[in-house]
Amino acid sequence: MLRNGLGKTFRFLGYTVQYGCIAHCAFEYLGGIVVCSGPSMEPTIQNSDIVFSENLSRHFYCIRKGDIVIVKSPNDPKSNICKRVIGLEGDKVCTSNPSDFLKSHSYVPKGHVWLEGDNLRNSTDSRCYGPVPYGLIRGRICFKIWPLNDFGFLRASPNGHRFLDD
Repeated sequence: MLRNGLGKTFRFLGYTVQYGCIAHCAFEYLGGIVVCSGPSMEPTIQNSDIVFSENLSRHFYCIRKGDIVIVKSPNDPKSNICKRVIGLEGDKVCTSNPSDFLKSHSYVPKGHVWLEGDNLRNSTDSRCYGPVPYGLIRGRICFKIWPLNDFGFLRASPNGHRFLDD
């Protein structure tokens, strides 16, 4: 009787560990659901919107300009931020605020990306903390899940003029 009970307990623990490992790999390498907060990505992503983030792009170095990514915050490693990729390594980016009269430019260093929020007037981004190491990218947002009336792929950047091609 005791032997039968121990056997069932160990089988249950074994299945729990197996399914836990599968779930961990799915969330770490495939993607997951993210609830966004804050005004920095408005109007593209509103406060409390729910999005799907896939993680394969970061592993295969497929992040491109214009993608919206989830990143470990350079200011607070315990939190994640959601920003748009404006520049990749070697790209020339505008490092000044839109309201600045004199524009300053810089190049994104190797192994880094330049991130900005779509709401330039209310966003703490690379203009404040500089280029972000590629290794801090957690995933790329594919589409919006909630609210249902906005379900689907995300719209283009309202700040497309900030992408420099020279």
